[in-house]
Parts: sequence; C-alpha cells; structure tokens
Amino acid sequence: MNEELNALRDQIDHVDKQLVDLLAQRLKLVAGVGEVKSRYGIPVYAPDREAAMLASRRAEAEASGIPADLIEDVLRRVMRESYSSENDSGFKCVKPDLRRIVVVGGKGQLGRLFVQMFRLSGYQVEILEKDDWARADTLLADASVVLVAVPIDISCQIIDQLNNLPADCLLVDITSIKQKPLQHMLAAHAGPVLGLHPMFGPDVASLAKQVIVCCDGRGADQYQWLLEQMQIWGARLQSVTAKEHDDAMSFIQALRHFTTYAYGYHLFEEKADIKCLLALSSPIYRLELAMVGRLFAQDPVLYADIILSSEQNLQLIRRYHQRMGDAIQRLEKGDKQAFISHFQEVSAYFGEYAQQFLKESKQLLAQASDRRHHD
Repeated sequence: MNEELNALRDQIDHVDKQLVDLLAQRLKLVAGVGEVKSRYGIPVYAPDREAAMLASRRAEAEASGIPADLIEDVLRRVMRESYSSENDSGFKCVKPDLRRIVVVGGKGQLGRLFVQMFRLSGYQVEILEKDDWARADTLLADASVVLVAVPIDISCQIIDQLNNLPADCLLVDITSIKQKPLQHMLAAHAGPVLGLHPMFGPDVASLAKQVIVCCDGRGADQYQWLLEQMQIWGARLQSVTAKEHDDAMSFIQALRHFTTYAYGYHLFEEKADIKCLLALSSPIYRLELAMVGRLFAQDPVLYADIILSSEQNLQLIRRYHQRMGDAIQRLEKGDKQAFISHFQEVSAYFGEYAQQFLKESKQLLAQASDRRHHD
C-alpha cells in the first residue's frame, strides 16, 4: 500500500512542480502586460476582460471534467497576485505638468499608501507632518494638490489651517466622514475641493477592485484628472453626496465596528476559552471570530474616532440596542411562530440579495475551511 501511495504522490509532486513553473511563466507575462498598461495608461483592472476570461476557462474546465468553480478559484487567486505585481511597472501619469503634491499626514498608514501610488505614477510628492509646520508655507506655496490624511478627530482643525493655498490647488481629504471635512475645506479654500474615502485599509497589495468613494466639493472639471488617475490604479469610484456617504457609513462602519467590539467585550467578560471555541468552531463561526480578533489587533483610537464621529452614529446604535431588546423579549415569550414570522419578514426585505449573499458566503467558508490546519 505504501509503495502504491508513494508512487502516486511522487507523480502528484511532479505535476505540482509543473504548476509552479506555469505560474512563474504566467507572472512573467503579467509583468509584460503591466509594462504596456503603464505606458498607455490602461487601468489595472479590466472587468470585461476578466469576466470573459473566467467564462472561457470555466467552459474549458467543464469540458475536461474539472469543476468550473475550482479553476475560477485558482485563477482569481492568481489574478490577485497579478494585480499586485503590476504595481512594479508603475502607472501612466495623467497630468505630467502638475506641480508638487503635498500629503498632510503622509507618514501615516493610509497617507503612505497614497504617497506611494502618486510616486509610482511619476508625480513629485512632499510630506507634511506635525513637526513640519515651520516650513508649511514653503511646501504649500506652489502645491497643485494638497491631500489631507490625518486622524478624524483633527482633520477639520488641520483643514482650517490650509487657508492660503494657490487658487488652482486641489484640496482633498481621505477622512472616513465627509460632511464636516467638506464644509471646512470649502470654507478654507476657494479653489477645487474633493472629498474621498478609500474603503480599504493601508495593507492592501493593490488598488485593483478597491472602492474609493468620491464626494464633490467644487470644481469637478479641475479634479477629473485625479479620478482618471485612480481608475488607472484599478480603483472603482463611487460618487455620492457627502450626506449619502455619512448615512451609509453609520451602518457600514460605526454600527459594524460597535457590534464587533461589543461581541469581543462579551467574550472577555464571559471568560470564553478562545482556543476551545476555535477547536469546536464551524467555518462560519471561525470567520466571525477572526473578524472580532482582527478589530482588537488594530488601533483602538481609530475605531473610537469612527464610532464617536457623529451623534447620528450613536442614535443608530441606540436603536440597534432597542431592537436587540425587542428580539430578546420575543424569545422570552417562547413564541416560536412569532420568531419564524419575523424571520420571514426580514428575509423578504433582503429579497434576492439573500441568495446572492448565501452563494458568496459559501465561497468564503470553503476558503476558510481550506486554510484550517488541525494538529
């Protein structure tokens, strides 16, 4: 038996080596694609090309008796690596005649990412930190862009100090709230103004498929080049009003971060054995626990600032708390049918999204299960 298994395993190892060689060959080709895209200003992410390629490979896989989902999973992981490697070629500079870009807070985590992306695109970038204000006038005097990348709690204070910029300078912020910073930017500067919110963390390897929310302030024709530049980086731009943004962020960020914090706090107070929970967890619970642990591995100041950034957030959390109490009361009554009826009402609200999310979550759970290691 061992001889038979070893012989087959040797063949599998040989095939795996061929796969490694093919992947190395593919990445070399991707590097060439990145170089061409860089020269011609073609966006890193081409959704139509990606969809067509995946459809073709799925059909070929099925014709060969291979599960289509298998080849798509493999290719999506390979493409993620490919998008990252395309950064090495740099990006076409949309506005080569631009004067300097100054990133206020450019040594912070997200600020550093934008500094890197601008420099990869051939722009002259300067960084202005809190210890640099003695030379701020010199740095800002001929700036074409000033991008504010500072913590939420001081963003408006910093913006208020930027009241002597060149008339044609584009003032931008990347704060996770938009109404107040936009109001302060419009008051401080008479030139073009744009509010951005990158919906990703500073640890992303590529901006391909990453969402950047855009909120118009003033002078859309004067910042159109920046939108084009971010699209070349691969970002997906979503334009909304500042109010629409802040309303959505109350759910997407403030409420979600609070509920994650509250669950972690509850585990702490209950003295739950995390090692035991992991050993006994289903894939979906492991993912949920991972998201809780991820929160507590990061900067508490950031999450406090996000949650406390508006009274609107606190009101939404209070309503959530009230509805949690209502749900508990239904359970305490022991009325199973009432629970089922309410469940069905919420299910109808989600509609077709429920099935979409079910499909997406199955893929995530399969990936989480693949990575699970049992001693």
